[in-house]
Amino acid sequence: MKIDVLNQNGEITGSAVLPKEIFEVKFSADLVHQIAVLLSANKRQNSAHTKNRGEVRGGGKKPWRQKGTGRARHGSIRSPLWRGGGITFGPRTERVFQGEVPKKMRRKALFMVLSEKAKNGELIILDKIELAGTQNGCGKTKEMAGILQKLPCKGHSTLIATPDYDKKVFLASRNIKKTSSEDARNLNALDLLNTKYLLMTKQSINTIKNTFLK
Repeated sequence: MKIDVLNQNGEITGSAVLPKEIFEVKFSADLVHQIAVLLSANKRQNSAHTKNRGEVRGGGKKPWRQKGTGRARHGSIRSPLWRGGGITFGPRTERVFQGEVPKKMRRKALFMVLSEKAKNGELIILDKIELAGTQNGCGKTKEMAGILQKLPCKGHSTLIATPDYDKKVFLASRNIKKTSSEDARNLNALDLLNTKYLLMTKQSINTIKNTFLK
């Protein structure tokens, strides 16, 4: 599959050939959904934690004697039946949401989403991304925003895939609404599904090929 290559001004400067093993894979909604659910679960932070009756402070003394009071019998004020007592079946940090994502399935799902991006015109290839930057090596957000305004992804959520870690691109794009950046070797199906456009350079194609077709 051939695709136009643009410059930072949105002008066509040439074309690039996309590897059919990556960008011409038949889409399977079931597989992509399964991988997306697993990747979402692996990102989930299990921070909610409630105390059971054994962890709540106090309650060592029996509230009242067993018989003769006319009230129901109780052994501790920390029973789940009492206000301030332990919680029954509440969220616990011991619960594990993570699941194993098979390598072949993860890559196949990534190829399927990449193929759909290319098929639907949601893949943008640039010849290069050059930012002037500042004295401390940071890219300017205003400059990156100006580049995005000249491309088809204007106004839409965009994931920028760089060949390697690019500090200028990362710092320049992190404060732009609905825009994020990632190394091409770390792409996954979930991140691509969460954004409409994928923006990358010609070198990123080689990075994806060398990383995922080993």
